[in-house]
Amino acid sequence: MSRRDFLHVLTAAGALWLAGTVGGTAQALPAAVDLGHRRELFVDRALIERLDHVTLRLHEPVRAGVAIKIDRPWEGPLNFGNVVIRHRDRFLLYYRAMTMHPDDASGRTCVAVSADGVTWTKPALARDPASGRDDANFVLDETGQPLGGTVWLDTRPGVPDDERVKAVRGVALSGEAHTAFRDPKGPKRIELWASGDGLVFRKLPAERQPTFVSDLPNSFDGGNTLFWSEVEQRYVFYYRIMTEGRQRAMARTTSPDLRQWGAPAPMTYGDGPAEQFYVNNTGPYFRAPHFYIALAARFMEGRSAITDEQAAAIGLRSPRGGRYNLDCSDGVLLTTRAGTETYDRTFPEALVRPGPGAGNWVSRTNYPLTGLFPAGPDGMMFFVTRNYLQDSWHIERLLLRVDGFASACAPHAGGTLLTKPVRVSGETLRLNFSTSAAGGVRVELLDAAGVPLSGFSAEDCAELIGDETGRLVRWRHGADLTALAGRAVRLRFVLHDADLFSFRFAPLSGQPD
Repeated sequence: MSRRDFLHVLTAAGALWLAGTVGGTAQALPAAVDLGHRRELFVDRALIERLDHVTLRLHEPVRAGVAIKIDRPWEGPLNFGNVVIRHRDRFLLYYRAMTMHPDDASGRTCVAVSADGVTWTKPALARDPASGRDDANFVLDETGQPLGGTVWLDTRPGVPDDERVKAVRGVALSGEAHTAFRDPKGPKRIELWASGDGLVFRKLPAERQPTFVSDLPNSFDGGNTLFWSEVEQRYVFYYRIMTEGRQRAMARTTSPDLRQWGAPAPMTYGDGPAEQFYVNNTGPYFRAPHFYIALAARFMEGRSAITDEQAAAIGLRSPRGGRYNLDCSDGVLLTTRAGTETYDRTFPEALVRPGPGAGNWVSRTNYPLTGLFPAGPDGMMFFVTRNYLQDSWHIERLLLRVDGFASACAPHAGGTLLTKPVRVSGETLRLNFSTSAAGGVRVELLDAAGVPLSGFSAEDCAELIGDETGRLVRWRHGADLTALAGRAVRLRFVLHDADLFSFRFAPLSGQPD
């Protein structure tokens, strides 16, 4: 069958399928989704009506080198990566530096800085009493003492410059301290600190502290993320809890002002497998902020991958007598749309695998850090902790193409993806896609009944060939969709040895994404 005949068959079959009737009565059609100019990714099935010989494919990030490693006397195998932010034209990477010394129960929050996310330095900020060195990279409070807590960037408009960087930490109402090996039981409140440079913080006054108290089990036990949502116009806080079955999970709450908070809701996980997520790293995606991307750490408790002999060979440490080769972990992709309380589990497979060698097949390693950033014109980067509890501990930089978490993927034989009804809200359509030399992508616009719109059939569409992040779709008459503004349509993507990462309706005068 020729490709022209193939397109005819797909178009006709799709129209018949959409126009199907039950007892002679047309089926009710779903309301059209108004996309505006926002970008839609294929990380969930929210807009997908039907896939024919097309699958949703998770993409593996590319390893891009070591960011930081153990090279200071206050650091050790118990180091742990936390978060990366971009502030004042530089990246700040925060991590726990912790030695194996028995008196070092919680470690210290340290920081590394970078202009490009590739080369990192550790600034001299304080004196380390244990070693006597004056070049410790400790994050401090206004009294010069090391600060604990999770750092985050407050992007809400109008925030004073000297409060743009904040830190949040959980404080037990019992007064018990949280350590690396013990989480106090009972209710906890959260406490906020602020900074202009991300290096020295001051505690906000009592009248500006949050009133929020959580009595969910193991609240705030690491892996907490807080951010301003431009979509929800509220602060959103995701934090660690423990379910009744002692499964590590997340809860969500929101606030208009950081002081008053709504009742927390434990997140649900759809129909995905019951798994434990140690840290969530949830935050708005910089190219589509209605998508919250969670590069989460999946903890496989009791699943041992290496023997005691292998653990000894790599120098795996055993703090407080624990055997850290009895569990293993990796990084997974969770997503949630703004305003919802469910993580989507479209992809149960690992995004970040441990990889070869025994070093990353131990407990509490391969944990992604909070923070996802552009890397070059067409890429993005994030960071992951490797080789936990070993002298070779380090944080690694990973790369993906923009929007490249997942794609709608078709083989050489071809296939189609049909969307639910959407409303045309821009003058053009742009795609992020990749094909082989033999492959291609065409786009067909259908009415609600599944009939191709005149001039917008797959045959009318100029085939897209190549690898671009913002290609304009053109039909025989051109790329202008102004005549369809406000109209409800379905998009049928006809793919042939191709990956489709995202699409959006865009202004006619807009530049390539």
